[in-house]
Amino acid sequence: MGIAENITQIKKEIGSDVTLVAVSKYSSDRAVHEAYDAGHRHFGENKARDLKDRAAAMPDDIKWHFIGHLQRNKVKYIAPAVHCIHGVDSLRLLEEIEKRAGKVPRTVKCLLQLHIAEEETKFGLSEEEAEEILRSDEMAEFSHVRIIGLMGMATNTDDEEQIRREFKRLKTFFDKIQALTVTAEVPDDDDRAPSFPPNVEMRVLSMGMSADYKVAIEEGSNMVRIGSAVFKED
Repeated sequence: MGIAENITQIKKEIGSDVTLVAVSKYSSDRAVHEAYDAGHRHFGENKARDLKDRAAAMPDDIKWHFIGHLQRNKVKYIAPAVHCIHGVDSLRLLEEIEKRAGKVPRTVKCLLQLHIAEEETKFGLSEEEAEEILRSDEMAEFSHVRIIGLMGMATNTDDEEQIRREFKRLKTFFDKIQALTVTAEVPDDDDRAPSFPPNVEMRVLSMGMSADYKVAIEEGSNMVRIGSAVFKED
């Protein structure tokens, strides 16, 4: 099968409620164009300069996702074009995104990355650290950053039950934060009050890559990051 057929098959498999981010980091410009011509618009890159260069060369309506570990000194390369940054793991990184997005100016969507894997090499926040960022005075002041959800990467293992446990734990935390986030206006006489500022939403849960996206979706993911299964060609 070709790339267009791969995309059609994957989207049919995952359903309309799950967003497919086609990870294009190892693919040629030709392959990305082929996926674009098939109607796909969400693409993921994990290097800042690659995203910058691809965004300049590709159609403007592509939604670019930065899915790698982002260093603060690289934010300037992607701020003008990135649709969503998946791996935000510190308040200092958010401050840099706010600064660079403000110079464009535009608002950049971000996902907080939680450390859910039993691997020290994986990046990410603890649940306590994530809540601290969301409740911080700095977060409330950001006008060019919007937190739209969470991201997590499971342990690289063949143990499906371990992967499932890790995804389930992140989904539980996502549900907790979502329940504390008031996204709609409430009547003046309603006692509810938002626990987080208006620039915090919980609508995207990005879990699952090529090896484990099926388990991730079963555990509540609504965004998956898939590369090889999209861009392989028979």
